[in-house]
This record gives sequence, structure tokens and C-alpha cells, in this order.
Amino acid sequence: MRTVNLDEIEQERYDLALERLREIAAGRDDSLCRNRAAEQFFVQEAAFLTEMEQLRQDLAAGIYRDASLAELQDLNRKLYEDVLAENYAVCYGNPTYAAEQFGENGQVMSFLYMELRGAVVFAFENRPWDLLILMELLLTFFSSFAAACEEAADLAESDSGIPDGEEADCPRIGPDPGALRDEVYWYAYDYCQEFMHNRVLETLDPAQSFAADIILNEDLADPRYLYRFGEYITENEIRTAAFLAEMPEEEIESIARTWTEGYRIGFEVARKDLSIKDTVNIRWRLGFERVVRAAIRQFEKMGLKSVLYRSAAHVVSKHAHVRVGWYGAVPNPQFEYDHRNDSALYVDERFISHRLQALQQAYEEEKELAAVHAGPAVMDTFGEKTFMPENNSHALRLTPEQQQLAARYQTEAGQITNRYIKGEERSFTIIAYPVPDIGERFEDIFRETVRINNLDYRLYQQIQQKLIDALDQGITVHVTGRDGNETDLTIALHPLQDPAKQTIFENCVADVNIPVGEVFTSPKLSGTNGLLHVKQVFLEGLQYHDLRIRLTDGMVSDYSCANFEDASQNRQLMEENILFHHATVPIGEFAIGTNTTAYQAAHTYGIADKFPILIAEKMGPHFAMGDTCYSFQEDIAVYNPDGKEIIARDNERSRLRKTDPEQAYFGCHTDITIPYEELGAIRVIRADGSEITLLENGRFVLPGTEVLNEPLDAIKS
Repeated sequence: MRTVNLDEIEQERYDLALERLREIAAGRDDSLCRNRAAEQFFVQEAAFLTEMEQLRQDLAAGIYRDASLAELQDLNRKLYEDVLAENYAVCYGNPTYAAEQFGENGQVMSFLYMELRGAVVFAFENRPWDLLILMELLLTFFSSFAAACEEAADLAESDSGIPDGEEADCPRIGPDPGALRDEVYWYAYDYCQEFMHNRVLETLDPAQSFAADIILNEDLADPRYLYRFGEYITENEIRTAAFLAEMPEEEIESIARTWTEGYRIGFEVARKDLSIKDTVNIRWRLGFERVVRAAIRQFEKMGLKSVLYRSAAHVVSKHAHVRVGWYGAVPNPQFEYDHRNDSALYVDERFISHRLQALQQAYEEEKELAAVHAGPAVMDTFGEKTFMPENNSHALRLTPEQQQLAARYQTEAGQITNRYIKGEERSFTIIAYPVPDIGERFEDIFRETVRINNLDYRLYQQIQQKLIDALDQGITVHVTGRDGNETDLTIALHPLQDPAKQTIFENCVADVNIPVGEVFTSPKLSGTNGLLHVKQVFLEGLQYHDLRIRLTDGMVSDYSCANFEDASQNRQLMEENILFHHATVPIGEFAIGTNTTAYQAAHTYGIADKFPILIAEKMGPHFAMGDTCYSFQEDIAVYNPDGKEIIARDNERSRLRKTDPEQAYFGCHTDITIPYEELGAIRVIRADGSEITLLENGRFVLPGTEVLNEPLDAIKS
């Protein structure tokens, strides 16, 4: 991250840009008088940036330190009110509204609005360099529009341009759309190195301590601390923080310890040396800071310093509409969804190569920090209001060529990252808790989730071993649905050469993936065929209806859902968010979830559609589309608690990593679960054609696993 202080040249640029923006914001510049829509936009955005500069100064001077909660709430709403759902119809961030105002230039102007919103973050974090490049970007656009208006005026005077009587307030009076797109391209290209280096440093360096300073030094019982982050704050964050503030310290410590111990045990189980690492990355959603504070201190006792980084603000550093890092409430999910493909303005072969080089250089410059980084500890949330995206016909779209380039970037970026943060040395853990949006029984659901996250892993380990012992006898597994679920899928298993020392499935207990409750494998692709069908599923913040994926020799050969009336829109939704712009992806994982306690809780509280995939995947068989669970780590031996080596770490595509790495990895791994009530049967098929039934009509029938049915029986009673 750039230092707070600008150098002499940058400071001069900053002062000049700020002075020019103040003139525009005050309406003292009539350069755009022939395009009132543009004039209104630039006056508004110039005022916004000058206000953010003043906010930066006020925050640095401590002006808001003693502000009341009401004053902080009022400021927070003003910062984000333009994009809220009730105002979105007339927001420049809405590509439809921008198209109405600017015609062909609507998409690029909507992008500009989105990119400028990062100024809020930069004001709170005191990052004048980032503010500077936004100021100059806005002024570049202003100059382009001013030149177009001047040219239109000259044409009108010569009677060869605008006809007499035509409205001056005309969206077509503006620069050539291609020229504006060029401005965006060179903005992204020219600053790519800084963007990538800053982002890599944020993810590795504990000295980047903006969030940590708040968490460790503020009174977390005082809700005003939430407004120090600069994120949008809602009742979810306020009520979560208030609920945790009332908990005894030992309870907070216990919740944090489940998380941090899972992280430590993940290294232990994988036989990786945590002692050679110095840092851990913590990711969470605002409201849980009391747990995060406890986790920071617990990690310190393990010898790990915590790295806390915010979800990205600059377009080049973002992951479409998915937030990676810590963040607050999403003011308007549709706004972020509409801008998920803003990179369409600049993605081409040259840019992707440049971005990969920038990433490589950033990691090379920070290789010492990368070498001692242990990986992420993630706290997910669930219970937020369900978001059903609407397709905006004016939003940017990636071309097929750009989709391929984006997929290539994800693959090669993963390989670069793995060279510096070595897969054989790193691990992770992920856990999830509800937010108040889940309903009136939030506190009960939270406590039930704590119980689920702390189930006796030794009991599950024993039960799951019985499933594995049966699965290891098979050459395939046959999975079918029932009651309207049309799943009919055959999973091909890797052959065992030495069953006494080898196994196909991993016995997953509460370490990296909390809570307990699954056995999983990487299937063979050849011989894996059939239809996966789920009536309803919630994946990465998006809800899908009637989801269908057909596999042919382990590769996705067809797919559909019923979110939209238009079949092509449904395919586009899945192509972007499940296949991640690949023409096809392999099945990377087959698993059987065993956490019927979580399943019972889902039914007791009516939250089956609210659980995140982290918990939902433990509530039935699930299938991941994309890379295997062992991607980039296939050559590292992995063992179950019984000492057997898990040999199913590869498939026919991942084996290409040594000869054709671009074909080996896909940069995605999307889990899709069939709930027990839609499950017909899971049967292991032996080489001689005989069968072992593991589950029948949604119940465990394999001897030694029947105890898992007790929570299911409780639902019926």
C-alpha cells in the first residue's frame, strides 16, 4: 500500500486536481453547457470527491472521534444513499439510468461512477494516492466531454452540425465511446502494477493495520466503533456486535478457539509445519469484531501475526461481485451485480499478460512476506436476505474471447500465488455464523450454530470411517434423487492398489472445514456420467431454482436453471458463476455429508435455504464443479486419521499440470448439495456388480451409521 504522504510531484498533482474539482463542483465551469446531463454528473461527482478529501482530513484530525452515534449513522447513510435500492432507479451506478442520460457512453459512465465509490474507503484509510488517481480519472473524462461540447458548438456556429432548435441537453453531444473506453483501458493498464502490488502487500503484511488498530484499541461494547471502518452499516452489524458484547469473555474465547484450533489442527492433520510461518489472514464480516479480537490474540500465542485486509475497492483488484477480505453490509447487491463485468472495458490479451506480470513482480518484491504466510482463517455469515439478481441489459458483458482470457488469468494467477505461498506449506480454516436478518430467533440460531460447530469430531470420525470402508470397496457410486429430484449420477472411483495402506475418501472432521460431517474424494472423470439436479440451492450469494448439470465423462456437457424465463439468461448466470467463463469444467469433488444435526436445525428453525454451502454441503451428498480439493497440492501425501494415504487427489485434467498447466486448473470449485429429503439412494457398486447401500430414501442404512438418523427422526416427530 502506498504511504500516507505523497511525494512532491504527486502533491502538486493532488493540489491542482483538487482545485479544478472545486471549480467544477461550484458550477464555475460552463464547458458542458451543451450537455446538461454530463454537467450534472460532473458537478455531482466533483463535489463527491472534494467531500471525500475533506472527510479524509477530518478523520485524520480526529473530528469524528467524539461524534454521537446518531451523527455517525447520518454520515454513514449519506456516504452510501445514492446506491441504495430505493434510489437506484435514478443512480448513475445503474447502467440503465446511465444509458438514458448518456446514450452510447452510458456503460463507461456507469463504470466511472462505480470506480469513484472507492473514494470512501480511501478517505477512511487516509490514502491520498488512491484519491489522486480517481480525481485525475474524473478530470480526464471531464476534459473529453468538454472537448466534445466545444466541437459541437463550433459545428453549430458553422451551420453544419446541430440543426437549429435541437435540444442542447443531448446525450449524443459527448466524446466518441471508443475514446472513453480507451481512457478506462489506460487507467487500468497504467496503474496495474501499483494496484497489484498494493493488493499483494495488503494480503501479506501485518503492518497494514487499519482494521486491526480499530479492533484492538476501540471499545467494542460501544457501537460507534463500527463506523470507524468506512463500510456501510445496517441493523445486522449493530445487532450482531451488541449480541456479542453481552456474552461472557469465556464464551467469546470458546467461539474463537473453535476457529483458531481448527486452523492449527488443519496443519497438524496435513503434517505441515506451522512453526515456520509468521502470519495468518483473517477474513470476516463486520459485527464479529469481539470474536476477531480474541482470535488475533489466540493466533499470537501460536506465533502468528494477523493480517486483516478489506475487500478490494479498485476495479482491477476485484473478484467480480464477490467480496474477498473483510467488509460490512452490501448497500445494494444489484448494484454490485450490475458491475460484475466492468473489466469488459479493458480485458484483452495485452492487459491480461501485463496483469500477470504485475502479479508476478508484486510477489517477487514481497517474497519474504509470502514465504511465511500460512493462509486464511475465514468467518462466513449466513441468514442475509436472499438476493435474486436481475439481468440488466445495459450492464457490461464479457465477450467470449474476454471470458477465455479471464479464465486464463484465474488459472495462471493461482499458479503464481502457489509458487510464493507454497501449497505444501499452507492451510486454511472456515467457519460460519448467522446474522440477525435470519429472523426473530437469531440468538437461538446463533447458539445452535455454536453447538453445531463444536460437535464431537471423534464420534463423527468413527462413523465416517465406516462409510469410507464401504466406499473403498467400490469402483463406482450411484446417486439418485426422489420426490421430484431427477438426479441420476454415476461417480467413477480411483482404484486402490494397496487397500491396507490406501484409501479413496478423506475423513473430514472439524479442522479446516468447520463443522464436522463429510467424507470426500476427487472422482475419476472417465466413467462419471449422468444428471445432477437440485430443486433449489444457494451458491455464493445467489439463489438458483431447478438447477441441472449433466456430466459426460466427468465434464459438464449441459446445464440449466429456472431463474429467468429466458433460457439464455439462465445459461449466462451459470456460465458466469458456476463455470466461471469456461466452456466446461470437470467434477472436482464427490462427498457425502453426515451432519444430520445441522439438517435438523435447518428444519427446526426454517432456515434450510439460509445455510451457507459450508454447512449445507454437510447435509447430504454434494458435488463440486471445477478443481479438486487438492488443486496445486496433488503431489503432497495426505493421510486419514487411521494412517491410510488418500490416493484420490488427482483427475485426468489436473494431471496435465506438468505438461499443459493451462488445461489442468480452472480457478473455481463450486459445491452443490442434494438435501436428504431429495435423496433417493447412494449405492457403492463393486467390481463384481454387487452393491452396498449407504443411504436409502434420505436415511443412513449402512450398519454402524444409524445414529445419524436420530436427528432426522426428531424432525418427523
